[in-house]
Order: sequence, then structure tokens, then C-alpha cells
Amino acid sequence: MTAPAAFADKPLIETEAVPLCPVCGGESQHPFASGFDYESLTCRNEWHFVSCDRCSHVWLNPRPAISTLPVIYPPTYYAYNYQQQISSIAVKGKQMLDAAKMKSILKKLDRPPTSFLDIGCGDGRFLRAMELQGLKRENLYGLELDDHVIAPLAADGFKAYCRRVEDCTEIADNSIDLATMFHVIEHVDDPAAVVRKVARWLKPGGILAIETPNVQSLDARTFKPSFWGGYHIPRHWNLFRPLTLQKLLQDNGLDVVDTRYQTGHSFWMYSYQHRFNFGESPKPRLAKWFNPLGSLPVLIGFTAFDKLRAAVGMRTSAMLMLGKKP
Repeated sequence: MTAPAAFADKPLIETEAVPLCPVCGGESQHPFASGFDYESLTCRNEWHFVSCDRCSHVWLNPRPAISTLPVIYPPTYYAYNYQQQISSIAVKGKQMLDAAKMKSILKKLDRPPTSFLDIGCGDGRFLRAMELQGLKRENLYGLELDDHVIAPLAADGFKAYCRRVEDCTEIADNSIDLATMFHVIEHVDDPAAVVRKVARWLKPGGILAIETPNVQSLDARTFKPSFWGGYHIPRHWNLFRPLTLQKLLQDNGLDVVDTRYQTGHSFWMYSYQHRFNFGESPKPRLAKWFNPLGSLPVLIGFTAFDKLRAAVGMRTSAMLMLGKKP
């Protein structure tokens, strides 16, 4: 695939091979999809997803070298100031969706939680939500990779640490009632090691809730060759389908107790935006209508579309799976 002209002056960054399946260790793989960093235009590399011939897991191979993370996550990366970029109506809507999601997760616990961990806690909105449920700040843990967001949380008394799960030593085994990873597992290099460690931290009966893109959704199939928004090239390194996510949890000490589907409105919107910006007949003016950070009417439309589809049992592009420690 020839790089679009917009990437001509971008750097070619270093990569590292990932020869074995991160879920089952399989050696045999086949091409799945390819594309460029359509969202942030950070580099001119062409990236390739492969699928495991044994378990069907999908991963980026090769992927960016660890040393290039500051390139692919630039200071302008949308997640660093997400709420400042979207409308107040969209912020309120997201808060309502998040509240409903947490309420449904809490119902799956055998007992009211006394401790909570949010991996990829950002500005701590879920930590503060759980404080409103009656949890003490000294029992509310957050992990994030940005010191600037961790420092205020730690100063406020939360157990917030600038750590990867793999490197964290501050959380004791058998100490957490509920852990959440909302759109994080797809960014890590070794998802099995991450789940295995979180399972150690959970109390017996504790739950790990993982939300992540679903490569078997309608939009994933529609835009499969290159433009699907769920690829988030090259920042998503592992992509799951329900069976591979279930295998990941079960192989690392957790029983799957629930699977449900959330709205994937941003994946739909980025998919169309990528196609209109970089397809065979670019339509940049039309692409602007599908910016998830700036097109409120289209965002509302896709949110309603996915809410309706999920309500009738269809699999959307954001799946939420709960694993319980025996």
C-alpha cells in the first residue's frame, strides 16, 4: 500500500517484531488488515495486523518500539484533554453512560466493594464515582502513565501511581474487590501478563471488568481492510473477539461471568472519517462531519444506533467482559 501524501514528511519510526500470539503463543499467523496512523499522522510507517491461526487473536506485527511511544502518543493526543475538546452535552452524555456501566458491573459483585482499582484512571473520574459509593480514598487505587494526572489524585489522598501493571508493587495480593480496565488492554504489549497480575490482586470473588474493541462487530467487518476506527493504528497492539478475550481471562485465573456490548460510536465515526480522508476518492469536507470530537449530531445518532442494537442482542464494537476470581 502506498502511503497517502499527507504522510510524506512524517518520520519512519523504529519497530519490533511480535512473532508469537500474545494470547495462546501460537507461531502461525496470516494477514488481517493494514493501514497508517490515520488519526494523528505521527509517522509514515505502514502497519499490519495479523491473526493467529490457532486462536484467531489479532495483533499488530511488527509494532512500534517502546522507545517511540512519545512519538505515537504526542502531547496533542486526544485522550490527554478529551473533555476539553468535546461539547458539554457530549460530556454529560458520557457521564450518564459511564454511570450506567458502573452500576451494572457492581451488581455482579457478591458483596458491596470496599476497594477499587482503575487501570488507566485518567483524571480519576471513576475513582471519584466510587468514593460517592462510600469507599474511602485510601482504598481507591488508580494506575496511569502520566505524572501530570497522577500527582493531583495522589495529593487528594487517592492511591494513585504512575505505573504499568507489570511494574506496580504498591498493590497487595488479594486486596481488591473490583478492578476496571476501560479501553486499556488493547494498548499493552503482554495482555496475558497484565490479566494474570490483576487476578493476583483481586480478592476471592473479586471482579476484573475489561472493555475493549470487538473485531467481530458490524463496523469492524464493514471497514476491515484498513479504515476501521477500532484499529487506532498504531496505538492498539492487541484486538479481541469475544472468544479470545474469554480465553485470555480464563487462561489467567478468572471465570467469565458476564459479557455485554457498549456503544462504539467513535469507532463508527473514525471509520467514516478515515475513508473520506484517505480513500480512493477523498472527501475532506464530508470527513469533518464524522469527527467524534466535534460532530455532536452524528455522535448522538451513532450512540442511539448502537444502544438499540445492543438492546436487541447484537454485538457492537465495544465489548465489556467481567472475569471473577474463584
